[in-house]
Amino acid sequence: MSEPATVVIVGAGLAGGRAAEALRQQGYSGRVVLVGEEAERPYERPPLSKERLRGEKGGNELYLRPESYYAEQRIELRLGTRVERIDAPVHRALLSDGSALSYDRLLIATGSTVCRLRVPGAELPGLHYLRTLRDADALAKELASRPKVLMVGAGFIGCEVAASARALGCRVTMIDVATPLAAAIGERLGQWIVSMHRDHGVDVRVGVGVVSLRGAERVEAALLTNGEEVPCDLVVIGVGVTPNVPVVEGATLDVQDGIVVDEQCRTSVADLYAAGDVANWPHPAWGGRLRVEHFDHAQNHGVWAARCMLGATEPYAPVPFFWSDQYDRSIQYVGHAPRWSDLVLRASPESGSFSAFYLMGGRLQACLAVNRFKDLSAAKRLLRTRPAIDRALLSDESVDLKRLPVHSA
Repeated sequence: MSEPATVVIVGAGLAGGRAAEALRQQGYSGRVVLVGEEAERPYERPPLSKERLRGEKGGNELYLRPESYYAEQRIELRLGTRVERIDAPVHRALLSDGSALSYDRLLIATGSTVCRLRVPGAELPGLHYLRTLRDADALAKELASRPKVLMVGAGFIGCEVAASARALGCRVTMIDVATPLAAAIGERLGQWIVSMHRDHGVDVRVGVGVVSLRGAERVEAALLTNGEEVPCDLVVIGVGVTPNVPVVEGATLDVQDGIVVDEQCRTSVADLYAAGDVANWPHPAWGGRLRVEHFDHAQNHGVWAARCMLGATEPYAPVPFFWSDQYDRSIQYVGHAPRWSDLVLRASPESGSFSAFYLMGGRLQACLAVNRFKDLSAAKRLLRTRPAIDRALLSDESVDLKRLPVHSA
């Protein structure tokens, strides 16, 4: 594969930002253009629902690199600009400012877009979505007055926002049609999440959604599907995201829950690559396809895409990892377990420090560790081969997990 003269990266988030850095770190000397719809240079999103909301982290602490870095590395930033469409046959990206960029290879790292709540009253002032730095700052400004907060959605963002709002002294009601985080960590531990938030003063209501919102000049209350009405001064919506797939003309881009790519981040269209939240990729070890919406994957996949655009051929095969900080709990998850036949607990969840191991057919698939960093480290080592393990060894706290064999047979 010859070195491209110009690489265009569409999306200046974590995946795009790390890809641009990696191109230079790999010795690429051609033109790099990083196009971002936000006015901000690449920054980290995880603090938006935590430290940024609580006023503990300033803007400069979120950015991946100082502003001067991009000029020094000859990375052209086209911020506040959207790619309207990609003309694949002629290798050209058409931008919202009327200009066009020709490319030899193009990386789609457009991330995802928040799902909107579509009920009567959803246009009222006082409704917030959290995806960008601007979103976080607008929400933080309102939280400072300690309002009554309704959190709609109890996924990772919802739980983190609820915890941050409580830390600021707000009254918080959190609702969801399902048990919080149960889709990822199971019903048993989802109920533990419910108890943890209730113990910190959150009014958690499970199995209900929003029928409508009402208010005069701004939102004042929400009518729920069970007929109850919840007074509130502001509403935060966290009901999921969808992959942000750009328009590609002149070629068929395979899209199935995100942009389908191979193990080298290549799409179905020549010289188009995709990475991060927007990409649906095959994992050679776990089997099947994954689309992951977490920090660790976004930055690693962006780096991998950069290497592949320069000719690398190794498959992308990480051990998936994500984390969530809520109150004084560091919740970390490693592996991938869409299904499991056995859940093994190491200590009681009610103790505040425990691990949970997800097994399928006796083989380790994933581990959830709460304030248990050594267990997580040991599990990550084991998950490289996903060995068969006696469940009694996992549950016995006297057993040193680091000493368990890693072979798969």
